[in-house]
Amino acid sequence: MKEQTFVKEGSLTEKRKLTTNLPWMMKQTWNDVLFAHYPVSRKVLEKLVPSELTLDTFYQTGWVSVVPYLTSSMHLRGLPPVPGMAAFPGFNVRTYVTLNGKPGVYFFSLTAANFLAAFSARTFFRLPYSYMDMQHKKAKELIIFESEKKSGIQLLCNYKSISTPSKADKGSLEEWLVERYCLYTVSKKGVPFRVDIMHEPWLLEKADAEFHRNTLLSSFNIVPDHKKPILHYAKKAVVRIWPIVPANE
Repeated sequence: MKEQTFVKEGSLTEKRKLTTNLPWMMKQTWNDVLFAHYPVSRKVLEKLVPSELTLDTFYQTGWVSVVPYLTSSMHLRGLPPVPGMAAFPGFNVRTYVTLNGKPGVYFFSLTAANFLAAFSARTFFRLPYSYMDMQHKKAKELIIFESEKKSGIQLLCNYKSISTPSKADKGSLEEWLVERYCLYTVSKKGVPFRVDIMHEPWLLEKADAEFHRNTLLSSFNIVPDHKKPILHYAKKAVVRIWPIVPANE
């Protein structure tokens, strides 16, 4: 298929290619994004990632990221924002994979404080989405993120930026972690699927965060190599999302 390239310079060129001629179908904005990156043993992650996908590592180390954020301005192509979905918080737990030479993200879970959004993503994108009550509040420069669930899975944290924004350095761990422009999922029959996304390269800021409660990794029996994560904050990203397609076509 014809490849569409959205940048012409730097190491991101290959990553920011689409291998589909389909038009994008949805647009949304991710706001106040916290990236909490944890190094995790490759052997641990290989047991959790479907065999149809290849675990991606940075110098033989696997990584899992906990990412809380606020979604806003969600709308389908050619339509106004969806009623009742103006803004809602969410978070995901993800690791990093490749397929056919295209690096992407594999989600262990995604959670949204909007039932319709969670149901739609689970239905149309085959993603492990669930609904949960959450609060996203601001106290001056501090982001207060609170989520609770009867099952005991929780993410309660405060975070803020502590630097000016900049793009990740070429070849750095930060670039490897965040500059990924597709996500993968695998059907119950073992068929891998891909969803392409597109946005400008992340403008990252160093972050400070305090986790009052975080059971997201332990819910998957993931024990990180280090308890203290690498932290980054991003003010926003305007994202276009493509339809789900078989990853091997």
